[in-house]
Amino acid sequence: MSKLNDFLTQAGVFYLATCDGDQPKSRPLGLHFEKDGKVLFGIGDFKAVYRQMQANPKVEIVACTPDRNWLRYTGTAVFETDPAYAEAALEGAPYLRSIYNEETGKKLAVFYLTDAKAVKIDMAGNEEDLLD
Repeated sequence: MSKLNDFLTQAGVFYLATCDGDQPKSRPLGLHFEKDGKVLFGIGDFKAVYRQMQANPKVEIVACTPDRNWLRYTGTAVFETDPAYAEAALEGAPYLRSIYNEETGKKLAVFYLTDAKAVKIDMAGNEEDLLD
């Protein structure tokens, strides 16, 4: 998982793709962290992306690093219910506390992927499994 987390850190911004009915939807994200042997991500539980993932948890994350390597990370999203994960995410991204707090009533939903495949691909099309 560390190779995957390191790649996402190097990329900075990555894109999460979901399905809204039969229409694909993608959006940029940046929040990720490693904990308990998992790479985790955070989204607002009040957003359409959360509802889309509840309806269909199969997602894909795509990222590209400055050296033009890219990542395709696919799997099934599983949401963590332990609030310690959301707290760990907010510790790593304290600027998000202005959005996700008791005053606003907005909650950060933290998820990871199961049944996942993470492939790093270079410009020549060579692939490396990042979950080995």
